[in-house]
Amino acid sequence: MFAKYFESQQRVDELSGSGGSYLLDGFAAKLWEIGFAEITARRHIRAAEHLLHWTDKKRIPYTDLSQDAIARFKKHLKKCTCSRYGHANPEGLMHGVRLFTDYLREAGIMATSDVGDTTLGPELLVEFCRWMRERRGTKDSTLATYGISIGKLLRNEGTDPTNFTAPRLRKFVLDESSRQGLAATKNCTTALRMFLRFLIAEGKCRPDLDAAVPKVANWGLSSLPRYILANDVEKVIASCDRAIPVGIRDYAIVLMLARLGLRAGDIVRLRLTDIDWKGASISITGKSGRPTKFPLTREVGRAIVDYFQRARPPGSTDAVFVGCRAPFHQFANHCAVSAIVERAMRRSGVACPSGGAAHVLRHSVATAMLRDGTSLQDIALVLRHRSTATTQIYAKVDLPELQRIAQPWPEVQSC
Repeated sequence: MFAKYFESQQRVDELSGSGGSYLLDGFAAKLWEIGFAEITARRHIRAAEHLLHWTDKKRIPYTDLSQDAIARFKKHLKKCTCSRYGHANPEGLMHGVRLFTDYLREAGIMATSDVGDTTLGPELLVEFCRWMRERRGTKDSTLATYGISIGKLLRNEGTDPTNFTAPRLRKFVLDESSRQGLAATKNCTTALRMFLRFLIAEGKCRPDLDAAVPKVANWGLSSLPRYILANDVEKVIASCDRAIPVGIRDYAIVLMLARLGLRAGDIVRLRLTDIDWKGASISITGKSGRPTKFPLTREVGRAIVDYFQRARPPGSTDAVFVGCRAPFHQFANHCAVSAIVERAMRRSGVACPSGGAAHVLRHSVATAMLRDGTSLQDIALVLRHRSTATTQIYAKVDLPELQRIAQPWPEVQSC
C-alpha cells in the first residue's frame, strides 16, 4: 500500500521494515479507502510512524495506547528531539494521530475501554473526564461539551487549581456570557461546577470554590423568537451554488431546514434508511429519540436525489449528509449544520438575528405558519413540541392579533 503514496522505493522499504509496519500499511489502506489526498495521507502516515517510534522508545504496547499515553505524546512534541521526525505543526500531527488511533480501535487492535477521546487536552482535563466516567457514568458526548468550557478556563487561568479564586472564576463566566448566548452560558456554568467538584473531591482546590460560579438568570418565554422574513429565507436558499458539490449538499440541507422546520441535530442524525421513497416520507428522530414522519415534498425530494447523484462522496457511513472533504464522515454535531446556514446567510446578505443560524430557520418556519393562520396546536405538532406552552412564544410575533387584544392606554389629565 505504501507504493501508492511514496515514489521513493527507499521510503517504501523504510516503512515496510519498521516496527509496526503492518499497522502503518493498514492505516495507509484506510486513508486510501476514505479518499484522502496523497499529500495529506503522507502527513498522517508520518504522524502515525512518529507515534509508533515514540511508543517503542517508551516500551508502551500498541494495545495499551491509553488516553494518558496520547496526552504524554502530545507533551513530547513540544520538546521532541527525535531524529527524522519534524514537529513544526504539532496540532496537524495530532490530527494524524487521532485518525491512526481511530483506525486501531476500528481494527480491534487497540482497546476501547479507556478511549472515549473526549479531548487530547491538558492532563487535568483528561483526569476529570476519566473521573466523570468512573464515578458518574457520564457519556463522552456530554464530556466533549464540558471540555469546551473547561479547556478555555485552563488556557486562561492556567492548569494549577490552587491559583483559582472566586473573583477570577466569576470574571471568566461573565466574559464568556458576553460572547455567547444563554444556553451556551448555562452549559459553561454547569461544566465549571462539575469540574470544580472533581477538583474538590481530589483535594486540588479550596472546598467551597464551586459556589463561586454564578447562576444564570433565565425567565421562561421572556425572549422573542429570532426569525427572518419569507423573502429572506428564499434568498438564503438561493445563495447555495448548485454547480459545485458542496453547494448541492448545502442547498439540500438549507431547504430541509427551511421547509420542514427541522433542528440542526435532525440533519446530523438523518440516515439513508429514514427516507421512504415509495411512501414519500422522511422519518426524523428528534432529541427525545422518538421518530416522527414528515412528508417528503417534491422540492425536498429532488434536492436530496440531486445530492445523491452529483455530490455525495462514496463511503461506508449511512448518514445522509457527510463532509465534502476526506475523511467523508457524518457531521460531528449540530454546529457543523449551523455553520452551513451561517455561510449561506452571509452570501445572501441576510443578517442573522441571533446565534444558531439553523434554529433561526426553524423559528422562521413557525412564524410564517402562524401568520398564515395555522393554529399553535398544529405548529406544535410540526415542531414536535411536547407542550403547546413552548409554542406560545410565537404568539408574540403575531402583531395583528396582538393589536386586536391590546387595551387602550388610559388617558390622564396633565398636571
